[in-house]
Amino acid sequence: MKLGVICDGISRDLTHALDVMDEFDLEYAELQFVGDKEVGDHSRAEIAEIDALLRDRGKPVSCLSRHVFAGMTAANTPGDALHTSHMDALKRVIEMAHVVGAPLVRIMTQRKEQILWGKNGAEKWNVAHGVWDTMAPMIAPAVELAKAEGVVLVVETGNGTLVNSNYTARKLIDELDARDVLKVLWDPGNNCWCHELAYPDGYDELRGGYLGHIHIKDVRVDTPRATLEVCRLGEGQLGDLFEPISQALKADGYAGVISLESVYHPGNGDFEEGFRLCVEKFKEIFG
Repeated sequence: MKLGVICDGISRDLTHALDVMDEFDLEYAELQFVGDKEVGDHSRAEIAEIDALLRDRGKPVSCLSRHVFAGMTAANTPGDALHTSHMDALKRVIEMAHVVGAPLVRIMTQRKEQILWGKNGAEKWNVAHGVWDTMAPMIAPAVELAKAEGVVLVVETGNGTLVNSNYTARKLIDELDARDVLKVLWDPGNNCWCHELAYPDGYDELRGGYLGHIHIKDVRVDTPRATLEVCRLGEGQLGDLFEPISQALKADGYAGVISLESVYHPGNGDFEEGFRLCVEKFKEIFG
């Protein structure tokens, strides 16, 4: 399958990140931060330099991953100052996508509320009333922009966002009737926080053309203690599920990219070392 990495998980020095990618024969570069800037904040000259470097090194871009809409809440409305600033950033990322040839642009969703739906009393006492209904109108302008610009958006399953599972991602896409331009960026490690079993439950939600991109990391979650531990790949709670996920992706002909999200370090703050401790297992499972 097509394998890559979120480059700044190795280093924000893109040249060095590409050197390390070459060392391990990873082809696809996902860009989030390059240098001291998030994608969407680079000048035209800087984007041209990034593009030239990637093309010279033979590294196609899998996705541009800015944190569009992250940090917004149900109190925000389409067209307010914060929403407008996120839409402006999305426009800049799409402009960059056209230059570097990125087929996908990531978006996020607003901050998570714990209980969105309920019954038998919970619908009165426990539900964050109306919060879910605020999201589709917030995302709809991004979908229309993507249609006009000829790009595909991927909404990430985030552990701190309203879309925090494949179920909620699919529900959003269906409500927007946007499966042609909005796909799921599946991060099974993030989905652990809401206790969605990655396989087969989570995977089954993506059948029928919903899956657009994948992030891979391994974690242990302790929701009652509000604690998340990133683990060496294969040593967390997803360890036994990665192989069946890989086999299912191959059997179903998944044509997208799988990015190693290098957010693990072995206790010393060195994320490149964490990458080196995980990458061979990543290639063994998904290659």
